Amino acid sequence: MRSQISYFLAIQLALMAQSPPPEQLNIAVIEGEGAIHNLRHKTASALTVQIVDDNKRPVEGATVTLTLPSDGASGSFTRGLVTMATSDAQGRVVISGLRPNDIAGKIEIRITASYKGQVAHATITQFNMMVAESADHKSGHKKIIAILLIAGAAAAGGVVAATHKNSSAPVASPTVSTIGITPGTGTVGAPQ
Repeated sequence: MRSQISYFLAIQLALMAQSPPPEQLNIAVIEGEGAIHNLRHKTASALTVQIVDDNKRPVEGATVTLTLPSDGASGSFTRGLVTMATSDAQGRVVISGLRPNDIAGKIEIRITASYKGQVAHATITQFNMMVAESADHKSGHKKIIAILLIAGAAAAGGVVAATHKNSSAPVASPTVSTIGITPGTGTVGAPQ
C-alpha cells in the first residue's frame, strides 16, 4: 500500500512540475526591426526576439524559425534562407550571421514560434541599401589638416617677425612641434 501511495505521489509531482501550455504565444521583436544592411560591406546586425505567453512571461524551449524571402531583396543565414533556434530561459533567441544579398530593397523576415501546440507569427522589416560614404566625410579630414597647417605656419611666421624687429641680437630659432592627425573610420549600422 505504501509503495502505491509513493508511486501516486511521484506521478502527481511529475505532473505538477510540467508547465501547462500557454493559452497564447507572442513574439516580441527586441532588436532588428528597421535595420539597414549596408550592401557595400555585406554586414547585418543581429536579430533578437523574445517569446512570451499571454501574461508576458518568457517561454523557454519554444522553437523559433526565421525565413528570408526567396527572391528580390533578401540574404542568407548560415544554412540558407531558413534558420531555427530554441528560446532560452528568458524566452529570447538571438540570430546572427545574416548576410544580405546584392539587391537593394525592403526585406520581410517571417518569424514563427511554436511551443506545446501553440503557434505565433511575426514579421521583421529590414532594408538592403547601398549606403554611400559622404563626400563631406572624406574631404572633412583634408580641411582640418589644411587649417592646422595654415595656423601652424602663421604662428611660426609670428615668431620670426617678433624676433627680427630691428634688433642686432642673435635670432633664436623657433621651436617646431609636430602635430599628428589620424582620421577615424566611419561606420554605418542599424539604428540603436
